[in-house]
Amino acid sequence: MFDHIAHRYDLMNTVMTFGQHQNLRRAAARLAQPPRNGLALDLATGTGDFGAALREVEPTCRVVGVDFALEMMGVGRVKYDGSITFAAGDMLQLPISSSQFDCTVNGFVLRNVTDVRQAFAEMYRVLKSGGRAVSLEITSPRTPVWRSIFGLYFDHAMPRIGGWLSGDAEAYRYLPQSVHAFLAPEQVAELMRAVGFRDVAVRRVMLGTMAVYVGTK
Repeated sequence: MFDHIAHRYDLMNTVMTFGQHQNLRRAAARLAQPPRNGLALDLATGTGDFGAALREVEPTCRVVGVDFALEMMGVGRVKYDGSITFAAGDMLQLPISSSQFDCTVNGFVLRNVTDVRQAFAEMYRVLKSGGRAVSLEITSPRTPVWRSIFGLYFDHAMPRIGGWLSGDAEAYRYLPQSVHAFLAPEQVAELMRAVGFRDVAVRRVMLGTMAVYVGTK
């Protein structure tokens, strides 16, 4: 599905977030605290925007982006022209030795994996001691009135706009369905703690429509 919409994915992120998706990644990248000359991992990297945000925060940081959506990474290779290393891989079974990375990030992927705990376990495994994991994900607002208003856009208007711009209506019907079916932020945080992360924190941003999860190995 993601390969099929690769050519319009960046445009749709801009439209859906009213141009804020890159600012969200930059803020999350700062929380990851990539060190000078460090090594960072962007999981389900897609077209590489989160990896690029890490390099904006710390230009000396080397970034590896992992995904199995090859067309998405193809777009990223052209866009970032060698500044990010792209590699094929499954974030539930990373082809990476343990304790290699100073930080790991991912954006808008947790609700798409088949085993969220295993995803966090792999992040924990490949991080060095003291390394940070940061995940950015869409969530439902808590305030009832705002939840209803947001639902009108997210459940009804956005799928129509996404289908029109991308040519794949099903992909953008799937998006709100996946958010509604996903775990509550507090449950996600508990899974991070369960695999060993400490100092786990959840930050709601964008009027409560996005959650940022942070944990330290």
